Amino acid sequence: MVQSSILGFPRMGRLRDLKKANEAYWGDKLSADELLAEGKRLRLEHWKIQKDAGVDIIPSNDFSYYDHVLDHIQMFGAQPERYTTQGLSQLDEYFAMGRGHQKGGVDVSALEMVKWFDSNYHYVKPTLQDNQNFNLSDDPKAVRHFIEAKEAGIMTRPVILGPVSFLQLGKADRNQTVDPITLLEKLLPVYEELLKKLKEAGAETVQIDEPILVFDLPSKTRNAFKPAYEKLTALQGNSGPQLMLATYFGDIVHNFDIFDSALKNTYGVHIDMVRFPDQLGPVVDHLGEKQILSCGVVDGRNIWKTNMKKTIELLETAIQKVGKERVIVATSSSLLHTPHTLESEKNLEDEVRDWFAFAVQKASEVAVLAKAVNEGPASVRSELEANAKSMQARATSKRTNNSDVRKRQEEVTKEMHERKSSFPTRYAQQKEHLKLPDFPTTTIGSFPQTKEIRQQRNKLSKGELSTEDYDKFIEKEIRDNIAIQDELELDVYVHGEPERNDMVQYFGERMDGYVFTTHAWVQSYGSRCVRPPIIVGDVSRPKPMTVKESKYAVSVSKKPMKGMLTGPITCLRWSFPRDDVHQSVQAQQLALALRDEVVDLEAAGVLVIQVDEPALREGLPLRAGSEREKYLDWAVDSFKLSCAGVRDETQIHSHFCYSEFQDFFHAIAALDADVLSIENSKSDAKLLKVFIDEDYPRHIGPGVYDIHSPRVPGEQEIKTRIDEMLQYLKPDQLWINPDCGLKTRQWTETKAALKNMVNAAQSYRQKA
Repeated sequence: MVQSSILGFPRMGRLRDLKKANEAYWGDKLSADELLAEGKRLRLEHWKIQKDAGVDIIPSNDFSYYDHVLDHIQMFGAQPERYTTQGLSQLDEYFAMGRGHQKGGVDVSALEMVKWFDSNYHYVKPTLQDNQNFNLSDDPKAVRHFIEAKEAGIMTRPVILGPVSFLQLGKADRNQTVDPITLLEKLLPVYEELLKKLKEAGAETVQIDEPILVFDLPSKTRNAFKPAYEKLTALQGNSGPQLMLATYFGDIVHNFDIFDSALKNTYGVHIDMVRFPDQLGPVVDHLGEKQILSCGVVDGRNIWKTNMKKTIELLETAIQKVGKERVIVATSSSLLHTPHTLESEKNLEDEVRDWFAFAVQKASEVAVLAKAVNEGPASVRSELEANAKSMQARATSKRTNNSDVRKRQEEVTKEMHERKSSFPTRYAQQKEHLKLPDFPTTTIGSFPQTKEIRQQRNKLSKGELSTEDYDKFIEKEIRDNIAIQDELELDVYVHGEPERNDMVQYFGERMDGYVFTTHAWVQSYGSRCVRPPIIVGDVSRPKPMTVKESKYAVSVSKKPMKGMLTGPITCLRWSFPRDDVHQSVQAQQLALALRDEVVDLEAAGVLVIQVDEPALREGLPLRAGSEREKYLDWAVDSFKLSCAGVRDETQIHSHFCYSEFQDFFHAIAALDADVLSIENSKSDAKLLKVFIDEDYPRHIGPGVYDIHSPRVPGEQEIKTRIDEMLQYLKPDQLWINPDCGLKTRQWTETKAALKNMVNAAQSYRQKA
């Protein structure tokens, strides 16, 4: 019989319960025991949801208080010594690695955090030492959670990150030279011990994730799979559980030599058939004689209902090839990337609500699909008929297509993507107009979103506050933000974005073609949740979106004011995009809408405009080749189309998260932004060497401190970062700024950190 399976479930809870509990604990309003109890409650609730939906194979160890990779770091004893020698509790040590700790005489920064493949989820990088050793924790979380579910009457399949992926996704600590993959021999005994403990606890099968198999891998990593899985598969059925090897977000066809040599002896393999359905045939040809095939056919990354008819046809193809006993119907990946439940959405129009499926609904989908192929379509006739009706309604809906938007796209010319003059000419005019000093200081855009701001916004949405009174409140917040920047002596100001909720949602709410939810929160990192808007149709801008606030900020500021926009690729990537139109089409529509906004900002007197593209790297196809270049071509064109309508004296900035862009630096340069700011504080400054190697001519602001952590960097710490940067950048290129926006921080730490930053910049200015 075909079984149904979920690879992982969202952690936060229906109403972001975990976020609230974590933040209460960090604020000393909740005890450790109370936090742990809330985690247990959520786990039991989520297991029961899946069981009640009829899912056969339910995951455990997919729950995390902060990040699942961080869980493995602690479970494997891979914490850097700077965390283990501070006298912190195990829980506080864990959070210190995730978000830093500056309390009770302890001052440690967080480990580096980067995007999980091409998603908007962030994981904590394993950070390893030259003399690294590993040891399994006394009470391994994976075992504890399996037993917890078992005692509740729910048999689960534990999920662990595979050893090769764990090492490949890690890095050497600062001032260390170890190549993480060379630590495999030390790490494998820990995996063997963990698998034995899971078997002893009663786990028959374990999901072992090796998502890096969708990458182009270096030879050392490729060669690591054989010794790793010779040892781990040797345990199967004896002292260890069966291993279901899971991959997602890509195909594994290009790594079949690894599969054939190392992975054929696993109990089964999971593939992502949403992203790459064409890999089904080739994968089947490489399966072992009895190996199980887990078909990821329910999208774990988006919110659209599964097309049941097409999916059943795909599953029947798999069954014809290997038989029912060897097929599992599954989500394409963990449902971590989807909202919790559609049942919480009371304000969605019925028309569009009928097109969506969140995590709870997707659990039902995998169960229905399994029943359909086991017992025949007649066994789920009503579900299939309702699904077909939804598919037809969406395909024929008038709200999905806008002829005016399509006509404007047809009229886009090549010349519309280019600035009027080259950078040297532009910069000469910008220098004259802006009159900036050496080592100019600025922030990335947002300032702390205080409780009062959120309360006022909530009152406005409930009709308890008039638009006029809300506007007056926002103007006061802008004046206060400017006064703080006056006091700090920053050089280029921002208005602080007090009127904005989320950097994508805010713009989506002001464009046609989007719909919005009230509770469809998705974890981004730690306790940080986002509520991605949903693109349901062609996108356009009916009227200006940010001009009013930016124009007011210019009128009350004595320094250059920076207008802040979210770029077309980030608006696309941080929304749930359409799956019926290519993303390049959606990106161009967004670019045209933003182009109108950029031109209007300039007309309002805003001569520094930042178009943020933190998701540009995230959208990069995971493998090098023609698909990557095609993506970069249309992504770069979208950015340029949004910015190129301004005069030479208007300075265009852009912001990027993470500095790991050596492999597509040509595209970064092609954006032709006057100033780049990048998230760099937790990365090695030598990553900036690419700017020398490529003779990058424009200006750059590598982040000098980490905004994801509440700790305040000292002035000397920032000077040390600047010294490192000046080894790779010219002084007249360098801007001084934080890593990212300051929305999630508190004002006390923000002011202290920015003061140290400005003092550090001014000391270099005096030397120049």
